[in-house]
Amino acid sequence: MTAIAPGTTPTSSPRSSAARARLLRSLLPALSLALVLIAIAWLNPRAISYFGFSLMLNLAIPIALATIAQMFVISGNELDLSIGTFVGFVGCVTATWLKDAPLLGVIVLIGAIGVYALLGALIHLRNLPSIVVTLGMSFVWQGLAILVLPKPGGKAPDWLLALMSFKPPFIPFPIIAALVIAAVVHFGLMRTSYGVILRGSGGNPAALRRAGWSLLRTKIVLFALTGLFGVLSGMALIGITTSADANIGNGYTLLAIAGVILGGGEFVGGRVSPIGAVLGALTLALAASPLLTFMHIPPDWQVAANGAILIIVLAARVLISRRER
Repeated sequence: MTAIAPGTTPTSSPRSSAARARLLRSLLPALSLALVLIAIAWLNPRAISYFGFSLMLNLAIPIALATIAQMFVISGNELDLSIGTFVGFVGCVTATWLKDAPLLGVIVLIGAIGVYALLGALIHLRNLPSIVVTLGMSFVWQGLAILVLPKPGGKAPDWLLALMSFKPPFIPFPIIAALVIAAVVHFGLMRTSYGVILRGSGGNPAALRRAGWSLLRTKIVLFALTGLFGVLSGMALIGITTSADANIGNGYTLLAIAGVILGGGEFVGGRVSPIGAVLGALTLALAASPLLTFMHIPPDWQVAANGAILIIVLAARVLISRRER
């Protein structure tokens, strides 16, 4: 048995403490989701069932897709304040043109993704703040949505209704869809060489430029991916609600940002986690209404309660980050 000299500590202890802190930080999104599930099970045990999860996670798919869309922008050190109104615009197109004139609807949605790609190029080439540009675009998408569908109505295409109402055995469809979304995006962004380049545009753009990669191209790709997942989010939302409204996605901007942050993302450094973002979206989907309803919190206070949940998680992350140093 080796003795340790007085006044000294093993050199491995700071490293092991930092490693434990990093592990706890990576597990924080899963722990947050587990705590919400435990609270729901305690308040209403009958909700923990196939039917209960199908009902509680009814809107989890569009929220998860919008969160992933926001995550791509944040991975490039940008922020999109128009994703909510964009989801609403896509919803209006889906419930009208995609239903009645599918070819026109597809062309419009592809064009919308192209507009997002052009926004990425504009922000990079002119060195414009993404917050200002996307805030302006939020009014554009809102106005276009009203032009497409002046009053609530329309109808989702039959194939979309069938897809979103799919009921697989044993595991509810929202959980399966969330797992697929997390796995696909995690592999593409975290396990491929081009995913490293996309994240590098936010983590270390100078090194990326020295290596010969085009920052303009990475910004275009990141914003195009944001547009793509925004389109998928809007379509999924209409497949669930069956009809559209120009304001249907307005709350998704803050939900998407909160989902990324709950999932371990940061506004600087290109530090994001696709799996964590999906877990954050599921946590918000459960906490946004089911949990707070079971706690008999009035609807007027539920938004404030969601903000409190986000602040608690961020405070826990700050404490964990201090242990990493």
